[in-house]
Amino acid sequence: MDDGVIAPPGETSPTQIGPGRRQLPRGLSAIVIATVALFAVSAVVAPASVSGNAVLSMIPFAAILAIVALGQTLVIQQGGIDLSVPGAFSLAVVLITKAPSDNLASVAVMAVLAVAVMFLAGFLSGVIVAYVRVAPIVVTLGMNALLIGTTWAVSAGAARPSPNSWYQIATADLLGIPVPVLIAIVLTAALTVVTKMTPWGRRFEAVGANPRVAAAAGIRPATSMIMAYAAATALYAVGGILLAGLVNTPSISEGNSYLLASVAVVVLGGTSLLGGKGSVIATAVAAIFFTQVDRMALTLGLGPGVQTLIQALALALGVLAHRSRNRTGRRS
Repeated sequence: MDDGVIAPPGETSPTQIGPGRRQLPRGLSAIVIATVALFAVSAVVAPASVSGNAVLSMIPFAAILAIVALGQTLVIQQGGIDLSVPGAFSLAVVLITKAPSDNLASVAVMAVLAVAVMFLAGFLSGVIVAYVRVAPIVVTLGMNALLIGTTWAVSAGAARPSPNSWYQIATADLLGIPVPVLIAIVLTAALTVVTKMTPWGRRFEAVGANPRVAAAAGIRPATSMIMAYAAATALYAVGGILLAGLVNTPSISEGNSYLLASVAVVVLGGTSLLGGKGSVIATAVAAIFFTQVDRMALTLGLGPGVQTLIQALALALGVLAHRSRNRTGRRS
């Protein structure tokens, strides 16, 4: 019995455990089960990948991927896709490494500058998508090229060591929880509140589901689209800033590995590539799943090419699973 709870086409519906009571949304419950199963499989085929030290070293990187994927989730919820991840992420990394090694105030200034620059870049992308009506894939690809060019200009093509003062903070923990994980938790919680518990969040999801219907209801689709791209690139910058604190000498192209991964994580979390509702919590869980897949592959000695194929396969499986859920929802 469904108690009258019907999910619109393209969205996940909550499962029921009794009258008036709900379990996790279907997309979230699926990725939670898949993640638990993955760790169980890892314990058998690659036990070193789930040892205490391995998990502690994996979690901060999963948190960074989660933060980047949160931004991609916002854009995909608006029916778009953001290909500017590599440029925004890498430029943030380079800006942080420009700060003096032992001057935390300078690191803070550069971090604020990185987030502000990326926010403005995303804002510009959003304006072009919303008002000029250029396809998101074209706009963000062009923005990515601009940001990568800026990255090379600022870095002069050379990687620099991360500031020691920032490294000490980024690798620290609070109550046993690594700083990047804490930041990811705070951002996930904040976005959940904004998108699920506020009138603006409901309008945001309505625009993503059907911009024309939302406009007919008096909602301005352009505002939601612009803010999605602006917030997304700011989140990519946060991810780059955190990575710069975990890696001694990050390369100037660190963001390249996050483009496919961010899209795959969003899809694995159950958000439709057609836009509409999504779950940032499911995205965060999917980031743990995806990072553990990478760690397991690395532990098994698989090369980068095979790891990329695994990422592509994860994306394909996520798309197929989403289509299967849609068909089930329509039949019911």
